[in-house]
Amino acid sequence: MKGLVNMHKFILRRLFLLIPVMAGVSFIIFSMMHFTPGCPARISLGEAAPEEAIEQLRDEMGLNDAFLIQYGRWLGNLVINQDVGTSIRTNRGVAEEIFDRFPATLQLAGASVIVAIAIGVPIGIISATRQYSIFDNVSMFIALLGVSMPNFWQGMLLIIVFAVHLRWLPSGGLPGGADNFRYLILPAITLGTGPAAVIARMTRSSMLEVIRQDYIKTARAKGQTERIITNKHALKNALIPIITVVGLSFGILLGGAVITEAIFTIPGVGRLMVDSISARDFPVVQGGVLFIALTFSVVNLAVDILYAFVDPRIKSQYK
Repeated sequence: MKGLVNMHKFILRRLFLLIPVMAGVSFIIFSMMHFTPGCPARISLGEAAPEEAIEQLRDEMGLNDAFLIQYGRWLGNLVINQDVGTSIRTNRGVAEEIFDRFPATLQLAGASVIVAIAIGVPIGIISATRQYSIFDNVSMFIALLGVSMPNFWQGMLLIIVFAVHLRWLPSGGLPGGADNFRYLILPAITLGTGPAAVIARMTRSSMLEVIRQDYIKTARAKGQTERIITNKHALKNALIPIITVVGLSFGILLGGAVITEAIFTIPGVGRLMVDSISARDFPVVQGGVLFIALTFSVVNLAVDILYAFVDPRIKSQYK
């Protein structure tokens, strides 16, 4: 019972820490949008609109007020009414725009992380257990290649091979429903190779540190097989840094994979942000950045809580 209470206190403390973080993010992004060239009133009415109409709309939108007054009004509306604003392009609520796009990004991020774990963890384990072997050197070279090769070229190569020539998989889009799986394969591989390389290197490093510990030597002396030693003892105690990398990767991907979403025409948050920046749709950009920051913080909190279920030493702190 005491451990549960302490866990609740930890979660509440982390949630309260989100307040200054989100306040800082909101001020920075509002400042950046405020001083970015381009007038929302002119964008809304069009370049051909007369100056009188533009100036009247600026007054109605409060754009002629001082910077701090504009920020205070926007922040107050956000806190009191939970209103992030209205899109200049579509005249829809910013929250509605983001939530319409988020499911596509969530599916892509989840599929990409699964690909990254499926590739990275086994390669890292085998590389650690066969240190300095040919497999170790080759796998680390492939991991380095996966990090350095841009997503654009990976995506184009996969499209040319599997969509154009072999015609096994669709080249883009996300129609929804059960058929989404086929449409997610190529973008998930494109987006998952980078995190897979990082996970592989982290798994190898963490496993090498663990398998040199005395309890691993004791397990070998007791005659336990290498498979049991690796899976039951070594991997479990090496999971903390691996979970950290996976969690960070997932949080970053939830922010929107701009290039991958553009190549495979996936209507996600990343593509929405790029389109909004190009159109100077400041309310959507501001709301999108806030949403990304909040999502990333929540994922980090979930990772911290997951630590307690993986590492008994951390779990003991809540007893």
